[in-house]
Amino acid sequence: MSTTKLLVALTATVLAGTSAAGAAEYFNRIASFPVAQNAPEAKATSSEIIAATDDGMTLIYSDSPGGGIGFVDITDAKAPKPAGYMAMDGEPTSVTIIGAKAYVGVNTSESYANPSGKLVVVDIAGQSVDGEYPLGGQPDSVAHNAAGTLIAVAIENERDEGLGDGGLPQMPAGFVVVFDVAAKTLKTVDVTGLAAIGAEDPEPEFVDFNSQDEIALTLQENNHIVIIDGHTASVVANFTAGTVTTKNVDTKKDGAYDFTGGKADLPREPDAVKWLDDDRFVIANEGDWNGGTRSFSILNRTGEVLFDSAAQLDQNAAQLGHYPDKRNKKGVEPEGLEVATFGDTKYIFVTEERSSLIAVYKDTGADPEFIQSLPSGMSPEGLVAIPSRHLLATANETDLREDGGVGSHVMLYELAEGDAAYPQLISDLDADGLPIGWSAISGAVADAEKPGMLYAVSDSFLSAAPSIYAIDATAKPAHITGKLLVTRNGDAAQKLDLEGITLDGEGGFWLANEGDAAKLVPHALLHVDAEGEIIAEAGLPVELLAGQTRFGTEGVAAVGTGKDQVLWVAMQREWGDDDKGFVKLLAYTPSLKAWGAVRYPLEAAPKGGWVGLSEITVHGDYAYIVERDNQIGDKAGLKAIYRVKLSDMVAAPLDGDLPVVSKELVRDLVPDLKSANGYVVDKVESLAIDASGKAYVITDNDGVDDSSGETMFWSIDAL
Repeated sequence: MSTTKLLVALTATVLAGTSAAGAAEYFNRIASFPVAQNAPEAKATSSEIIAATDDGMTLIYSDSPGGGIGFVDITDAKAPKPAGYMAMDGEPTSVTIIGAKAYVGVNTSESYANPSGKLVVVDIAGQSVDGEYPLGGQPDSVAHNAAGTLIAVAIENERDEGLGDGGLPQMPAGFVVVFDVAAKTLKTVDVTGLAAIGAEDPEPEFVDFNSQDEIALTLQENNHIVIIDGHTASVVANFTAGTVTTKNVDTKKDGAYDFTGGKADLPREPDAVKWLDDDRFVIANEGDWNGGTRSFSILNRTGEVLFDSAAQLDQNAAQLGHYPDKRNKKGVEPEGLEVATFGDTKYIFVTEERSSLIAVYKDTGADPEFIQSLPSGMSPEGLVAIPSRHLLATANETDLREDGGVGSHVMLYELAEGDAAYPQLISDLDADGLPIGWSAISGAVADAEKPGMLYAVSDSFLSAAPSIYAIDATAKPAHITGKLLVTRNGDAAQKLDLEGITLDGEGGFWLANEGDAAKLVPHALLHVDAEGEIIAEAGLPVELLAGQTRFGTEGVAAVGTGKDQVLWVAMQREWGDDDKGFVKLLAYTPSLKAWGAVRYPLEAAPKGGWVGLSEITVHGDYAYIVERDNQIGDKAGLKAIYRVKLSDMVAAPLDGDLPVVSKELVRDLVPDLKSANGYVVDKVESLAIDASGKAYVITDNDGVDDSSGETMFWSIDAL
C-alpha cells in the first residue's frame, strides 16, 4: 500500500507530556466544578478571578455577569461542592482573601463617563458583608501584600470601545487605590503623565505586590508598567512595556494554519502581572487596543526585558490542536498569571484565553523552562495555586448554556509524580521546524497492516486546507507525523466538510463529505489517491437528496476490495424520507456506481436534543458504529459504540422497503469521557480498529470555536 508520503518519521524530540519512569512531577486535572451549581436559577453565571482561603479548603470566585461571588468547598479536592453564593449589588471584578475576610472589587458605574465602584469586605464564614468602601472609580484587579496589611486596587475607568475609534483618551482617567486594612483608610495614586500613549488617560489593569510591598501595575491600553511604593502610595519607577515584531505565527482567519506570518512593532499591552522576586516580574501580553504579542515576558524593575516567549505559546497550542484560527488576531491571547513555589520549584502559570490552555513553565532565574500545557475550561481567566495541598485551580469564564453549550467551570489540578495525562494527541514539527497545524478531527481509519498507524481527517473548520493526517498511536501521547492536503486539480479542494475516511485498498482513500445545500457543499464520497488528489466523486443519488438535511454523511467504511468493494456510509440523522428514530446506512458499490441501504434504529433522543451517528468502521464480521446525542457536560447521556453483523447488512434498493438491522451495544463511552476529570464533551467523532484488534477513539474539538479545544484520544484493547 502506497501511503509513504504520510509516514513521516517521528522527531528525536522528547515526546511532550511524557516523563522518565516515576522521576518527574506533572500537574494533572483531578476535578471540574460547574459554577451553575452555586447559582442554578441564574440566566448567566461565570467564574473569572479566583482566590483560595489560607487553609486551602475554600475557593471564592468573582462572577461578573451574575453580579456576585461564589464559594466552592474543596475539602475533598477531587469532589468539589457548592458552598454558597453572595450577591454584591454590582459587578464583581476581582477578589482577594486575607485570613477570614474576602475583599471584592465591585463595579457600580452608571456609565463609562461616570464610573464608580466599591471595595466590599466579606466575612467568609458567615457569608455576610462586613463593610463597603467607595473607590471613586471602576475597579479591575485587587491584590494584597504578604503581611495582609495593604490592598491595592487598579481603578481602570475603562473606555467605551464603541465611542469614536474606541481609542484613548476617554476621561475620566484611571488611578490606583491603596487600602490600609487595619486603619480602613484609602490613598489614591495618580498615574497620569507617565505613559507615552494616552498619558492623560491611564487605564490600570492589574496589580501585584512583591515582598517589599512594592506594587507592579500594568496600564494595558497605555502599554506601560508602573512600580508603586505601597507604604507611601507613590510612584517609584515607570517604563514602557515595549514592542515586539512577531514571527512564525498565523495571522489570517482563513480556515487554514500557516505559521509563517508575522507583524512588526506590536505593543505588548500586558494584562496580568506577577512578581517572580523583588527584582523580576512576568507579564501576560494579551493585547487590547492596538497590540498583543501572543507572548509572556519577564522584565526587571528597570524595564529591561530579560525574556520573551515569542511564538512559543501559539506554536505549542497548534501542536495540541488548540490554535484558535477563527480568533487569531492576537493568537492564544495570554491573559492571566500565577507564580507559586511547589517544593523547590517556582512555577509560572499562563492562562491562554482563546486556546483554553494553561501553559506551565519553571522559573530558572534565566529563560524559563516549558513543562506542560493543561486543558482548562472555555476561556480561562483567573487561577490560584495552593502549594500546601499541591493544587492549582483555574476559573474559566465562558457560559454557553443559553445556546445549548456548556457553562463556566472551576477546574482543579494536582501536582504529583507520574506522566502528564494531557495532551493525548500532539503533532510533530514540519521540515521547516513549524507545527503541523490540526484541529477538528472528524473521522479515522486504521492502516490495514501496521498496528497503531491511523489516518484521520478534519472537518470544514479547516475549509481552506482539507487534510488527511497520519497518526502514530503507538507513541504516548499519540503523534501526528504527517499531513496530506486534499486537492482538486493540484489546488486545495474547496467546498469540503470531511467527516469520514476509509482505505481504498490501492494506496489511496475514500472520504465522506457532509453536504450543506445552503453553502453549495455536496453530500458525496470522494476517491483520493496516495498524493491526496481527488480522482473520482460519487454524489448521493437524486432520490435521496430530495429529502436532504444538513446532517448527512458522517463516516465511511470499506468491505472487500477491487470490483467487489462496497462502501458503507453512516448518515448522521433522519432525512425527509426516514421514519423518526431510524437513519440509513448507505451502501455504494464503486464498480457498479450503484446505491442501496438498510435502516439503523436510533436510541431515544433527549428532551430538546437529538441522537445520531458519528462514525462507522469495519473489523472482522462486524460494522462498529458510534452513536451519540448532541449534549455536553452534565446533560450528556449517550456516547456509545454499537455493532451490527455484516451478514445482516444486506442492502436493498433505495426505492424499496429498506430492512432494519439489529444492533448490539459494545461499549458505553461516557465513563471514558469522564475519566479525564473535565466535563463530558459532545462530539465523539472517530473510531478506528487496527490490524491487532485495538480500537482508537477520538473526539472533535470544533477548532476551539465555542469549545475548550480539548481533544481526547484513547485506545480500547479489544472490542
